[in-house]
Amino acid sequence: MEPGSVENLSIVYRSRDFLVVNKHWDVRIDSKTWRETVTLQKQLRHRFPELADPDTYYGFRFCHQLDFSTSGALCVALNKAAAGSAYKCFKERRVTKAYLALVRGHVQESRMTISYAIGKSSVEGRAHTMCIEGTPGCENPKPSLTELIVLEHGLYAGDPVSKVLLQPLTGRTHQLRVHCSALSHPVVGDLTYGQGGGREEQPFRMMLHALYLRVPTGAECVEACTPDPFVPTLDACWSPHTLVHPLNKLIQALQTAPDPEPTVGPPPCSPAAPRPADLETEAQRTSCLQWLLEWTMEPDS
Repeated sequence: MEPGSVENLSIVYRSRDFLVVNKHWDVRIDSKTWRETVTLQKQLRHRFPELADPDTYYGFRFCHQLDFSTSGALCVALNKAAAGSAYKCFKERRVTKAYLALVRGHVQESRMTISYAIGKSSVEGRAHTMCIEGTPGCENPKPSLTELIVLEHGLYAGDPVSKVLLQPLTGRTHQLRVHCSALSHPVVGDLTYGQGGGREEQPFRMMLHALYLRVPTGAECVEACTPDPFVPTLDACWSPHTLVHPLNKLIQALQTAPDPEPTVGPPPCSPAAPRPADLETEAQRTSCLQWLLEWTMEPDS
């Protein structure tokens, strides 16, 4: 996958109501600053000017976020009704996501569940970063779960590295990067949570990629699998030597797995009367209604 430009947007799924794009690394979803010459929003406007919605701030309704440095599958709703149906899936945690990463060191356990609670860091100089419960300055940590499966062991630029499949079961900010770092296996090229000494400045990108996405809306099941960017033919620095789990079988398992059952109460803005414990605050309802009207996102931090 070549670096992003306004012209080279890759589409991996398209219907009347949705697009799934393969976002480039080091590209923001949107931006209010003139300095961002390439953003996903600009790529979409260039490729699909007829699909831009003048009623939204950025022209397109992004269903979720990917970090600036992360590449891969990102879903875009093309109208308000589609946006609402996708939002319901995300709110009820019925969306299936899987990521690929190259992480430092050889992970010894072939499968594991990472369960460190994640909170915001209040340490000076660490603004906008996250941390695990028990570390100094970690505020309001919340339960977080990630499934990790080792795919391959090998070397990256001569250093031991593992290729892993990561499936987030919760949706905390920077969850995968924080969880890998907490295991002492940070993502290769992660300047925020990686190893010090300038080591992570050498790789040309952060090695985290959104591989698979399934959003089972009521009208259609939006499903997309992006190409694996971490192969020697695309990056000569990566040299795998030991296969642990074949990726194609894990993708097949994701595709045939049943969709998760809803894990929250009534849908947002539902006219049905919820039980008292499920009542949303007025602020939450106002936020939800505003979201349904436009659904735009702030730039990545």
